[in-house]
Amino acid sequence: MERRHLGHTGLRVSRIGLGTLTWGRDVSESEAAELLKCFWDAGGSLVDTADVYADGGAEHLLGQLLCSQVPREDLVIATKAGSVPDPERRFDGSRGHLLAALDGSLRRLGTDHVDLWQLHAFDPYTPLEETLGALDLAVTSGRARYVGVSNLCGWQLAKAATWQLADRSNRTPLASTQMEYSLLQRGVEREVLPAAEDLGLGLLPSSPLGRGVLTGKYREGTAPPGSRGASDRLAPFVAPYLDETASRVVDAVGIAADGLAVSPLAVALAWVRDRPGVVAPIVGARNAEQLEEALSVEPLSLPHEIRTALEEVSAPVHRYPDQDWSEL
Repeated sequence: MERRHLGHTGLRVSRIGLGTLTWGRDVSESEAAELLKCFWDAGGSLVDTADVYADGGAEHLLGQLLCSQVPREDLVIATKAGSVPDPERRFDGSRGHLLAALDGSLRRLGTDHVDLWQLHAFDPYTPLEETLGALDLAVTSGRARYVGVSNLCGWQLAKAATWQLADRSNRTPLASTQMEYSLLQRGVEREVLPAAEDLGLGLLPSSPLGRGVLTGKYREGTAPPGSRGASDRLAPFVAPYLDETASRVVDAVGIAADGLAVSPLAVALAWVRDRPGVVAPIVGARNAEQLEEALSVEPLSLPHEIRTALEEVSAPVHRYPDQDWSEL
């Protein structure tokens, strides 16, 4: 699999990443082992997790597999910290919480360092300098090789990245930002993606298949057994992308797939993978069959005409101040 540099760093990662959101809860140990082995055999390297996935179960499961299935040195392990199970304060970016969370992640993963440590979300109650200082400490202590952020809006990302660039002798530049990005969710194009490109951060798209909707599995109006839409816990996660607007995009992806003799999944994934600024979409496959289909996209490059048509049908509405002034 082709490798790409993560932002303006020397770290190279596979241009498709493996997500572990459902590991330890919906994906069993044997299924996870099969997924990881399939990913590794295909040349994949970037594996993304978080300390809150399955309440730490995803990291624990990944750590077990690193001992028995795939050599640790062959993978780029990325995890996140900052989310907390508190309805009154969903995110904690304090130095104490973040560093304790990192130590917990390392124990569960069974490793002395992670390759990419990411702030899971912005904490409005903690000074940003304190949060970013924790990222610096993680690198200087050797517990993380690179750092990034996740789910920050445009101004938050720009402020954080600029702060880290202000003093290169004492601060670690951010390598990446992880955000939801697909043909059904192009909001990052408004401010986040331009900021990331300008400041040298690579984008790691989460939910690149529109939470599974872009595969076309929901086109009949019912959720297939075993899908996220059929799960009581995950159905609300899928529901926002089952409206009429999304349906038009899904239909267009299906038409493109028929014309290219590939699957809708392949079209949707190839589109986001090759967008400017994108490094590696994170694919959360449920089983090896789904993952193999995603990995088969490696040689696919969408023709210009198809890319243009998909971008037109899925175009988000950007008005003032983002609209080109020449059009006003």
